[in-house]
Amino acid sequence: MSDTTEVNTAAETQETSTPQLSMQRVFLKDISFESPRSPMVFQEEWKPEVGLELNTKSRQVGENVFEIVLHITVTVKNNGEAGYLVEIQQGGLFTISGLDDQQLHHALGAFCPATLFPYARENIDAVVVKGSFPAIMLAPINFDALYLESLQKQQAETTQ
Repeated sequence: MSDTTEVNTAAETQETSTPQLSMQRVFLKDISFESPRSPMVFQEEWKPEVGLELNTKSRQVGENVFEIVLHITVTVKNNGEAGYLVEIQQGGLFTISGLDDQQLHHALGAFCPATLFPYARENIDAVVVKGSFPAIMLAPINFDALYLESLQKQQAETTQ
């Protein structure tokens, strides 16, 4: 009888220490589209200049449950004047357990935003097309590289 108890305890310990990361939900938290020069902008030759701003935020909302929000702003100018502006906050709920602090920070700063990006990109494209502009497909983003760059910047600021 004690053998069974030991096996169950070992299995429970292994289960709680095994890293787990799963996406529970993807949601659109906020989206905004502005085309301040419509309809005049449609009468001009379209030579877009695209600007992209990207930020992420994360917070714990429950036991092992984290909300990650990917905030993207796309500014498109035509001949130096505003064409349109899209702002989106693409959110996701992730269950994460069994990671040490460094691994958790990496998951929240790179893996989760990378998982949300295709959803945000699709929503941006859909709203731009509904605004009667040509489709925009944002290029893939290397969130691991951005995360490492951010860590290096923080370390440089700390040493100064």
